Amino acid sequence: MSKADTSAEAALSSVAVHVDQYNEPDEEHSKLLEPQSLTPTVTPSGQIRKVKSFTDTHKIRDVSTASGAASARCLRPYEQVTPYPEGSESGTNQYGAPSVRSLASIGMGCTDGRKMVIRRVPTSPTELFHLVRPPTPPDEDTASHESDCDEEEEDDETVHLKPRRPFWANKIQFVLACVGYSVGLGNVWRFPYLCYKSGGGAFLIPYFIILLICGVPMLFMELAVGQYTAHGPIGALSQICPLFKGAGLASVVISFLMSTYYAVIIAWAIYYFFTSFKSEVPWASCSNRWNTAQCWVPFHNHTKPNGSQTPTEQFFEKKVLNISDGIEFPGGMRWELAACLVCAWVLVYFALWKSIKSSAKVRYITTTLPFLLIIVFLGRSLTLDGADKGLRFFFKPNWELLKQSRPWVNAASQIFNSIGIAFGSMIMFASYNRFDNNFLHDTVAVSLVNAVTSLIVGIFTFATIGNIAFEQNTSVKDVIADSPGLLFVVYPQAIAKMPASQLWAVLFFFMFLCLGLNSQFAIVEVVVTSIQDGFPDMIRKRLVYHELLVLCVCMVSLVFGIPHIIRSGIYVFQLMDYYAASLSITYLAFFEVVAIAWFYGVGRLSRNIKQMTGRCPSLYFRFCWLVASPALLLALWVASLVDYTPPSYRQYPYPAWAQVLGWTIASLSLLCIPVYAVVVIVRSPGNTWREKFRNSIRPTFICDCGINGCDICCSDSEPPDDKTTIN
Repeated sequence: MSKADTSAEAALSSVAVHVDQYNEPDEEHSKLLEPQSLTPTVTPSGQIRKVKSFTDTHKIRDVSTASGAASARCLRPYEQVTPYPEGSESGTNQYGAPSVRSLASIGMGCTDGRKMVIRRVPTSPTELFHLVRPPTPPDEDTASHESDCDEEEEDDETVHLKPRRPFWANKIQFVLACVGYSVGLGNVWRFPYLCYKSGGGAFLIPYFIILLICGVPMLFMELAVGQYTAHGPIGALSQICPLFKGAGLASVVISFLMSTYYAVIIAWAIYYFFTSFKSEVPWASCSNRWNTAQCWVPFHNHTKPNGSQTPTEQFFEKKVLNISDGIEFPGGMRWELAACLVCAWVLVYFALWKSIKSSAKVRYITTTLPFLLIIVFLGRSLTLDGADKGLRFFFKPNWELLKQSRPWVNAASQIFNSIGIAFGSMIMFASYNRFDNNFLHDTVAVSLVNAVTSLIVGIFTFATIGNIAFEQNTSVKDVIADSPGLLFVVYPQAIAKMPASQLWAVLFFFMFLCLGLNSQFAIVEVVVTSIQDGFPDMIRKRLVYHELLVLCVCMVSLVFGIPHIIRSGIYVFQLMDYYAASLSITYLAFFEVVAIAWFYGVGRLSRNIKQMTGRCPSLYFRFCWLVASPALLLALWVASLVDYTPPSYRQYPYPAWAQVLGWTIASLSLLCIPVYAVVVIVRSPGNTWREKFRNSIRPTFICDCGINGCDICCSDSEPPDDKTTIN
C-alpha cells in the first residue's frame, strides 16, 4: 500500500472512531446532529435523489439534465453527484450523526456566501486524501478563474463540457471595462455628431429623460441578468425566456455589424496619428497636392465663401477618404486605410486573445489616460475666441425641435450606444462577475461617469465649433455639415492653431485611438462570448484554443470592413450606422425589457437580485422595468417609423437600391426576434399551441435544487411545479 493510501486510511479510521465514540451528545450538538427530514425527489431525468437538508439552502444539482443549460454559479465545471452508498442512504450513522462520507461530502461543498452545494462523495481512501491535501492544479488558464471552489479534474463521462468561465481579477477591472465602453466612441465620436445633428440643446433634454427612464434601469437589469446567469446575451435570454432568445441573437448581430465599421473609425484615427508626426500638420494649409481651388483658410471676420471648404475638410474627404461622387461609384481601394484597418484589428486581437485576462490589463491604460487628455483639451477649448457662442448652442434648447421625433430617437440611440444597453456588452461583462458582486454601485458609477463625460466632451466640442463659427463669421449650425466625420474636421482645425500643434495632434489622436479600442474590445467580446456559450463542444473539438476563436472573429470582421475603405466607403459607413445602430436599437431594447420584466417577471428578477446582493431593487427600478421603459421605447420605435426619412450624406441622397440594402441590413437583427420565437414555439413540447406557448416562456434554469424550471429556489411558499415528492 502506498504512503498516500496509508495516510488516508488512518485519517478515515480516526474520523470513524470519533463518530462511533459519540454516544451522548449534549443538547446543542444534538440539534445539529439529529437526522433532518429526507425529501426524495424525482429529477427531470428520472433519477431519484434523497436530499438531506442541513440548512434551507443546502442544494444538490442533477447534472445529467444540465447539458447546454445554465450552470449554478458555484458549479463550474459541471460534476456528477454521487449518491449515498447502501447502508447509509440518509448519510447518517446509527446514532443519527452524519457519517464519514456525509461529512466528507460537506467538506467538498462549494460556498458563495449564501448556499452550499455538495460536489461529490469520496469513494476511496486516495480520493479522501486528495480532499484533505488537494494536488497542485496545472498551470493553465485556471489561475484566472480565481474560483472559491476547488476544481476537480473531469471524469471520463463528461468529456464535452462547457469551457470554464473566468472571473474578473478584481472589481476595478469590471468597472473599467464598463466605463471604457461608455467613454469610448459612443461619447467622443457619436455624442457630438448626434447632438449637432439634433439641434444642440434640444438634444440634451430627451437625452437625460431617456437616461433616467431607460438607461439606468435597463443597465441595472442587464448587469443583474448577466451576473446571475453567467452567460452572454444569447445564453442569458434563452434561460430567462426561451421565446425571446432571438433578442439575444439580434444584439450579437448588431454588435458584429458595428464591429466592422467601428474598426474603420479606429483606422482613421491611426492614419491621423501617424500623419501628426510630420514637421507640419498637413491639414493646416491649402498648399497640398490634394487641395482644390475651393480650399479656403479661415480668417477672423471673413465670411466663408459659398461652396468653399476648409483645409481640414479637404484633407478628410480628398486625402483620407478620396471620396467618390456616390455609393454607386465604388472606385478603388484606399490602400493606406487598408493598412491602418489591418493594424487596428491586430491591436484588437492581441488585446482579446486571452479573453478578459489580457483585455482587462490593456484597459488600465486605454481607459484612464484619455480622461486626463479630455480635461486638458477642455481647458484649452474654453480659452478660444467665440467659445461662448458654441456653448450657447449646446445648452440653449430650441423648444420647437422637441416636438419632432428625431431628437428623441437620436437621444435614445446615443444612450444605448454609449452605455451598451441592448448590444449585449453589459450582459457579457457582468457574466464574468462573482455571484455576490453588488452591481448597484457599478450601475450608478457607470451611468454617472457616462453622463459627466458626455457633457465634458460636448463642452469642448461645441466650444471649438463656436471658435470656428467666430472665425468664419457664421452661425454655429452652419459651420459644417452633420456628417460622421465631424470629429475629424472640427478637432484638427482647432489643434492646428495651437502652439506645438504636432504634439497636441499626436496626443489627441492617441486618446481617440484608446477610446476607440475600448469600444471595439467590448463589441468583439460580445461576439466571442456568445459563440463560446452557444457552441462549447464545437469550440473544444475544432478550434481547441480560445486564441483561434478570437482570430477567426477578427478575420471575418476585417473582411466585412473592406467595403468601408474603398472610395465610396463613407457612403456605406453612413448606411450601416443609420440602419444597424440607430433604427433597430429601440426595437431590440423594447423586446429585451418585455422578455425580462413581463415574461420572466419583475418579482422573479427582484428575488434573484436579493439573492445576489442581499437587497431587493427599489420601487423606481421596478416601475421603470414594468411600465415606464417599455412604454417610452414603444413610443420611440413607432415615432421613428412614422417620421422615417431616408439617410443622406451631406446633400447626397441615397438611391432606392441603397435604401433597400439598408433595410436588408436592419432586417438581419429585426427578424431575429419573430423568426426565432416561431421556431421556439414549434419545437416546444405540448399537444396544443397553448401548451407549447406556455413551455416556450418557461425559464430553462437548472437550479441548485436540480429541478428544471423552478423559481430559482427563492420561495418556499411556491414550490416548483416539476417537483415530485415521494412519501
